[in-house]
Amino acid sequence: QVQLVESGGGLVQVGGSLRLSCAASGRVAMSWFRQAPGKEREFVAAVNRIGGNTYYADSVKDRFTISRDYAKNTLYLQMNNLKPEDTAMYYCAATGRLVAPKIHSEYDYWGQGTQVTVSS
Repeated sequence: QVQLVESGGGLVQVGGSLRLSCAASGRVAMSWFRQAPGKEREFVAAVNRIGGNTYYADSVKDRFTISRDYAKNTLYLQMNNLKPEDTAMYYCAATGRLVAPKIHSEYDYWGQGTQVTVSS
């Protein structure tokens, strides 16, 4: 069983930055997803179980950076140049697969979510 605990969300102005953290209890492939009210959950970024390859949604590429500290079992999402359309609940997800998928239904474990609100 993998437990995930997110932190780091909050209210920020347009152009600001936030860093999300997700403490994980196992060696897994991990991702960040987000869901805005009335919208489907969408892929944001992912990192493989081994090797550190990363993947990003086009909407966040060059603004967000996903990283992980294996020693601390922690996943991060550095979000820069935030836009109002980034406002959503952000979820950390994990799977035992070697390659992190971009489809939320392929993840076995989820955190409780952390709210990110970008005000204009």
